[in-house]
Amino acid sequence: MKDTTDIKVLRSDREIATLLKCGETQLESMGYTEHSERHRLVVARRVRQILEKTGHDEKACRLGEIAAYLHDIGCAINRHNHAQSGALIAYELLCARGMSCADAVIVANAIANHDEQHGHPSSPIAAALVIADKSDVHKNRVRPDKLDENRRLADKDDIHDRVNFSVLESSLSIDIEQAKIIMSLRLDAEVSSPMDYFEIFLKRMKMCQQAAAVFGMKFDLEINGQVLA
Repeated sequence: MKDTTDIKVLRSDREIATLLKCGETQLESMGYTEHSERHRLVVARRVRQILEKTGHDEKACRLGEIAAYLHDIGCAINRHNHAQSGALIAYELLCARGMSCADAVIVANAIANHDEQHGHPSSPIAAALVIADKSDVHKNRVRPDKLDENRRLADKDDIHDRVNFSVLESSLSIDIEQAKIIMSLRLDAEVSSPMDYFEIFLKRMKMCQQAAAVFGMKFDLEINGQVLA
C-alpha cells in the first residue's frame, strides 16, 4: 500500500477525528485548557516552521506535522501517560494507512516524548514538537465556562487559567544567525506576572531548552519585551 498520509488526509479521517474528539471531551471534563483542532494546527504549523528553518527536508516536515496533529490522541484513553498511549495508537493508525514502520516509529517516538513528565527530545522531529506544543499559550485557550458574564476570568486562584488568560499575544521565531529559538509573549500584568508563568511552566521551559539544543540553538523566553530565559 502506497503511503499517501499527510495532515490533510488525517484531518478527513473519521476514525482519527473520533479519537481526537474523545480526547478533547475528556480534557474539557477535567477543566484543562483547550486542545482542539485550533491547537493541533498551530502546533503543526510551528513544527514545520522550526524544521524548515533549521534545514530539514520536506519528508521530515510532513512527518513532523503528522506527529503534531496526533500528539494528544492518547487523551482519548486517559490524560495520564497520554504521550505513551498516544504513540502506540498513532503507530498502529499510520501503519494501517500505508505508512512504513520506519516512518511511523519516528512519528510515534516524537509523540511519546512531547510531555515534560517523562519525555526527552530525542530527534529533530521530537524536539520541534516539544517547542511547538509548549509555545501555544494564549487567553483563548481558557474555556468559556471559566469566564464570567463579562468574559473575565471567574476563578483567579486557578494559576493555569490565570497564566493562559493573561497572554494577549504569543509567537515563535527562529533566528538562524544568532542560533536562537525565541518564544515571545505579551502578558497582561494585571492578570498575572512573569513569576506566575515560571511557577507552572519552568519544567516546560527547561525541556524547550533541551529541544533547542538538538538544533544547536539556544531557547529564549521573552515576556513583554524582556528576555527572561
